[in-house]
Amino acid sequence: MQLKEKHDEIIKKSHERCIEYGIEKERVSPKKILIGQQVSENIDRNKDLIRVAEPFMNILYNFLEGSGFFIILTDKEGCILNLVGDKEVIKAALELNMVIGAYMDEKSIGTNAMGTAIKEDSPIQISAKEHFITAYHRWTCSAAPIHNEDGKVIGTLNLTGSSNLVHPHTLGLVAAAVKSIENQMQSERVQNKLTEAYSYLNTIMESISTGIFAVDDKGHLKLINKNACDMLGVTEDNILGRPIKEAFSNFKELVKLIEQKKNIQDEEIIISRKNKRDRYNMNIYSIELKDKENIGFVVTLKEIQNVINLVNKYTGMTARYTFDNIVGQSNQIKKIIDYAKHISDSPSTVLIQGESGTGKEVLAQAIHNNSSRKNYGFVAINCGAIPKNLIESELFGYDDGAFTGAKKGGHPGKFELANGGTLFLDEIAEMPLDMQVNLLRVLQEGCVTRVGGEKCIPVDVRIIAATNKDLKVEIEKGTFRRDLYYRLSVIPIELPPLRERKEDIVFLMEHFLELKAAKLNKEVPELDSDIYSRFLNYDWPGNIRELENFIENIVNMEGRFSKDIILEERSEVSEEAAANIEIVNNFDENVYLCSLDDLEKKAIIVCLDKFRGNISKTSQTLGISRNTLYQKMKKYGIKDC
Repeated sequence: MQLKEKHDEIIKKSHERCIEYGIEKERVSPKKILIGQQVSENIDRNKDLIRVAEPFMNILYNFLEGSGFFIILTDKEGCILNLVGDKEVIKAALELNMVIGAYMDEKSIGTNAMGTAIKEDSPIQISAKEHFITAYHRWTCSAAPIHNEDGKVIGTLNLTGSSNLVHPHTLGLVAAAVKSIENQMQSERVQNKLTEAYSYLNTIMESISTGIFAVDDKGHLKLINKNACDMLGVTEDNILGRPIKEAFSNFKELVKLIEQKKNIQDEEIIISRKNKRDRYNMNIYSIELKDKENIGFVVTLKEIQNVINLVNKYTGMTARYTFDNIVGQSNQIKKIIDYAKHISDSPSTVLIQGESGTGKEVLAQAIHNNSSRKNYGFVAINCGAIPKNLIESELFGYDDGAFTGAKKGGHPGKFELANGGTLFLDEIAEMPLDMQVNLLRVLQEGCVTRVGGEKCIPVDVRIIAATNKDLKVEIEKGTFRRDLYYRLSVIPIELPPLRERKEDIVFLMEHFLELKAAKLNKEVPELDSDIYSRFLNYDWPGNIRELENFIENIVNMEGRFSKDIILEERSEVSEEAAANIEIVNNFDENVYLCSLDDLEKKAIIVCLDKFRGNISKTSQTLGISRNTLYQKMKKYGIKDC
């Protein structure tokens, strides 16, 4: 769900709750307000929160003084503990009984940032008519919940001003301040307080990952964080309070844009220093009073190369296939699609089994794109294509110095890259046994430890595994762990081979004809009935992938077969079977005086020689799959002809 849609849904549900609570739109004051001794007792109960938060409130007020905003601190139930702000706006708030002891939860005063932030346990900005009661339509409020070390809400920090001052930066500033409050509360175990007020503000500024600085309406630099200093090659002590023309004398383009005194969104700027030219994404936000008077600007800088590096780092983490890409009208494929759609949003592991070429990864991508994880990564890894000594670092990543050649700073593994999304483990049967143990541990614990590291990194990943082997057979052979099999096959899906869903062949032919014609920039060829008949009567040992390649050949040949392409209909005694019989009959009895392995090796060599290295014909004659044939050729050291 997009952020705007999610925000609107939160507001809608809050308004519905207000109606259930019996909040009147004409209400002006909160329903619940503490008085007398009750106020003192509540302040005493929350004295630690007040003590830690008060300096941050003062810092924020010093930064925003005269801007028309006021700051509110509440306890976990929304009861106001403290207010800081300009006299005029505080007076307006008091007229609405927004006083210490007043409850700002939804049951007391309807939809507002403080009450809704507590209800949703999330930072939120609520402006104008998003408030439930009419009296609050004049405000824009940005609030974030404050948590203790156990993650429980203990209060909120809120920034309120006139609704015409609404800006997303406000919520970011509040969230940064709350984060600093939480960090401060944790650090007080070893340090009672920070040494000076400026360090509080610095904590807020440094919690923002981009470079950020503020300029007043006279063009003097008021605030700057370390990231901005590093980007511009300056030190805070030497430039604070100085005119930007002096402070940034080497950056004329930057100064020129700021002096235009207008908002700028996503402007690309090149900053040169010490023979280095860096590209930055710049934003300028004006700070205005409620009468539209401009009192300065906030400037943010983000290094574009970092963004590019991030994109490059995550290249390939997308799923492009959906259920619409699965072609077929057979009952088998319809049932599989319906079933897969039904389980798409489940966090449970999926095991897709089927012969090579049946479309296991297409189905996995479709499941991902039909789930709530679709906006996160789909990371695929072929367990049979990665050397055994690398698969651990590929899956789990490695820390700095984990091994010779390791990247400085380490590297995240596929689990980390897929966090929030889906990890597709293809050819899972080929995973080494020791890695199966590690995979099982990650699935059980929900966290990974990088190679050479000690920290367990939490990951939220949905696993979809695939194999063309019968894992139960592999278990009996001792090549696959039984406990991992049961952990992976929570949701099993069996994809049928193409020979068992022949009614889909025509649909697939037409689909690939159009697809390949577009790819090759050719007209869709017309096929005669003989070709359709041959396609329908062929068993397609390579399944959909084989059919797709045949169609591409036909499109290249403008409707004809290449002379190297052979499609033979299968009969009770095929040419290959007859050839096999002939081969066997040509053996004398001495041929059989050897081990079964030697006999099998001889049969493979003879068939390959007979069919001039044609793998399809050899595998059909021997009654085994192409993959099995390749495995046996590797086992016996037989080279492909």
